Amino acid sequence: MASKQMLAVAAAAVALAVLLPARGAAATEHMVGDGNGWILGFDYAAWAATKQFRVGDTLVFRYKGTNHTVVEVGGADFKACNKTASANEWSSGEDRVALDKEGRRWFFCGVGDHCAKNMKLKITVIAAGAPAPGASEAPPPPSSAAGKARARVAHAAAAAAVTAAAAAMLAL
Repeated sequence: MASKQMLAVAAAAVALAVLLPARGAAATEHMVGDGNGWILGFDYAAWAATKQFRVGDTLVFRYKGTNHTVVEVGGADFKACNKTASANEWSSGEDRVALDKEGRRWFFCGVGDHCAKNMKLKITVIAAGAPAPGASEAPPPPSSAAGKARARVAHAAAAAAVTAAAAAMLAL
């Protein structure tokens, strides 16, 4: 009797996994510079190239007190290391920046000549559910032979899961 119940639970779990849409990946907290933190002499461009920034993620800039700040500006001001009056600036030593929309974001240290010494970070934020850059192309259109085959396989898998769940329930 217990094994039939376990079979029913397993079949129901498989059916739910097949029929329910996948949820997006959990948001990521990116420690800028990883274990190094926000410091002079670090290659933030290389660091950013190894990451994927998505809407809902958070950047964390960790540094010692008054040694640094984090300034967010537009692209032209980033390139010129120009801190405008309207720029966002943080100085807590553990600054958390929510990535709340898609697009480019530009940050630099506003202390002394740190920006000129390349203490700056440029990222591109993509949609939360977007495929990774360079990921495979979109699935084939439903009207194509490959699209029809893909739909048949998905339909058959869903039907098998539902059938298994129903059979397991009836066996109880």
